[in-house]
Amino acid sequence: MASHEQSYRAGETKGRTQEKVGQTMESMKDKAQAAKDKTSETAQSAKGTAHDKTGTAKYKAADAAQETDEKARGAAQATKEKASGAAQATKEKASGAAKATKEKASEMMESAKETAQAGQEKTGGILQKTGEQVKSMAQGAADAVKHTFGMADTDEDPTATKSREL
Repeated sequence: MASHEQSYRAGETKGRTQEKVGQTMESMKDKAQAAKDKTSETAQSAKGTAHDKTGTAKYKAADAAQETDEKARGAAQATKEKASGAAQATKEKASGAAKATKEKASEMMESAKETAQAGQEKTGGILQKTGEQVKSMAQGAADAVKHTFGMADTDEDPTATKSREL
């Protein structure tokens, strides 16, 4: 009989073991499902947070890009204005230099004209004086020739004319 009793006990133990395994399996399934749900919730939350952060990052990047663009445009405008001012200053300097050069050339022309006129007057005076001297000498020579040939007026003395004109 012992074998029957052993068999009975073995069956009971087997039944309890199966029941415990079933309970443990059920408990593990529940725990696995809870873990799965928790993981899914965490993933959804992380996805939402990542989406929010990505959106925020996109807006921040767009704002930064717009701000950088505005700064670049401002810098470009400032550079353009500075270059325009420098060009204007250079143009004014060149205009002033051209005007000064023109005035200097005009002064030099006037001075040269005055110098030439003074030289012409001086030369004219010399030529006039020389002409008068030549005329006087020719008159003296003519009088001497007339006197030599007896054609001169008796009042004239060729030596007196010479000494008076020299």
